[in-house]
Amino acid sequence: MAAIVEDGKLRLSGYVGDYYFEDGFTSADVVFALSQIEADAELAVHINSGGGIATEGAAIHALLSARPGMTNVVVEGIAASAASLIAMAGQTVTMSAGAVMMIHDPSGYTFGNSDDHSKTIEALEALATAYARVYASKSGKTADECRDIMKAERWLTPDEAVAEGFADDTTESKAKAVAAFDYRLFAHAPNNLVALSKAKNWSMTTNPPPKNQNPASIKENTMNDKERADSLATENAGLKAQIEKLTASADSAVKEDRERRAAIMALDEAKGREPLAEHLFSTGVSVDAAKATLSFAPKSGDGVEPEYQPPRTMNAQGLNREPVGGKPQAKSGLSARIDARVQRTKA
Repeated sequence: MAAIVEDGKLRLSGYVGDYYFEDGFTSADVVFALSQIEADAELAVHINSGGGIATEGAAIHALLSARPGMTNVVVEGIAASAASLIAMAGQTVTMSAGAVMMIHDPSGYTFGNSDDHSKTIEALEALATAYARVYASKSGKTADECRDIMKAERWLTPDEAVAEGFADDTTESKAKAVAAFDYRLFAHAPNNLVALSKAKNWSMTTNPPPKNQNPASIKENTMNDKERADSLATENAGLKAQIEKLTASADSAVKEDRERRAAIMALDEAKGREPLAEHLFSTGVSVDAAKATLSFAPKSGDGVEPEYQPPRTMNAQGLNREPVGGKPQAKSGLSARIDARVQRTKA
């Protein structure tokens, strides 16, 4: 595989497609390589390929053209045949010094009868038409003009590729920027300028802004060293004041909490009830509330035993239980009535 991702760059070198033992790259290789790059990231694609299978070139061109991110193509060495079509996917195409680009008609061979050869011709014409449209879209030429270049098999130097519209720049010399103008107004304007006007929507019919309306300008807030130092000093003073305020507030809260605890523990009602007083302090109650609660609580060590209350019964629980010690006790109410009825039944 010669589709290599390196430092955010995609390098395509060798044969276009899978052809016996040729070292090259396929559309599947490019899919895998693109999966390692963010779809909306800017991508530089470096190409050095003499071409290969026309349909693989078309597939790779489609993959690169479909990226939402910016795709910039750099031709290193050569971009010929199917590789030149891949180069057209670049929103910018740069020809390296000494590189060449070759554009020609797709070719093929057939074994079979005349019908088989006719089908091959039909397929080659379809491919050539599709290729011509791609070249036309990049260069601004018509599809017929691009088809003529393909039939002539043109080999283009970096400057020639830029002049023909198949590249935007070279590392040898910079292409001059084209002024924004609606070149469609002229009868014989170059096709690439007409296409550029259409792509950029350069139109003289667009309403210009009113003459009394000046474009909004952004005022740059510049400060000298003294002003910058004064600004930083003011900002630091404000931060220091905020810190001091927060610290004072925290100290005050701690002091109030300590005073509340001391007041609760000093209450007469807290004497002999210190654990309860400590608990009331920890729950955050006021001194008055703690005093009221402590006044109703028994002191530890009073020796007052709470009066025993027998457990309440639910429903008829315990009604038939034998008294403790086996001594009968007087029965009344429901229990007496039940026993009387039982006695009558036995009689």
